[in-house]
Amino acid sequence: QVQLVESGGGLVQAGGSLRLSCEASGRTFSSYAIGWFRQAPGKERTFVAAISRGGSSTLYADSVKGRFTISRDNAKNTVSLQMNSLKPEDTAVYYCAARLAPYASTNSSPANYNDWGQGTQVTVSS
Repeated sequence: QVQLVESGGGLVQAGGSLRLSCEASGRTFSSYAIGWFRQAPGKERTFVAAISRGGSSTLYADSVKGRFTISRDNAKNTVSLQMNSLKPEDTAVYYCAARLAPYASTNSSPANYNDWGQGTQVTVSS
């Protein structure tokens, strides 16, 4: 189990950028693959991006591909989500989640993630 805390959300105009951060506690961060998910009010939680344990493999939802970039710094126990060219439909609470995984594995299913952060709000105005 790992404790995760998201930060970096806020209000931004369409076309702008935000950088989200997910910080984990403990010394076992490199054992976990990390995913970012988002949930708009009244809607289901959906996949955004994922990164493997070592950062060599990434996976993106089609809706964010080319606009968002996921990265990690295992020495700092952090995963980042750089969000560019934001659209109003990106508005949601963004969550990071962790899963024990093979070294180069990524996964887009929230059911496969074991530990979740509290979320950070991203609002994109039109």
